[in-house]
Amino acid sequence: MANIMDRLDLPEESMPGVPVVEIAGTQRVLIEHHGGVTEYGCCRICVKVKYGRVCIIGECLQLKRMTRDQLIISGRIQCVNLERVGKC
Repeated sequence: MANIMDRLDLPEESMPGVPVVEIAGTQRVLIEHHGGVTEYGCCRICVKVKYGRVCIIGECLQLKRMTRDQLIISGRIQCVNLERVGKC
């Protein structure tokens, strides 16, 4: 399917199930197409995604909203990290 997307010159995020991570300033992170929270604490929250997991590091972190398709984390965001698993 990636070849079709390349030929059509469409962005990868328009493919079904591809995670989208959006950082809004230093206070909010939105993650779409997630697989659930794998680690939760006031300084670190990790979320499973298709390619591994996204870890948000900061202070006073809170899971503000979580639906089947998206979640919002707020707090003082210091770092957003993708920890990949599998093939490069």
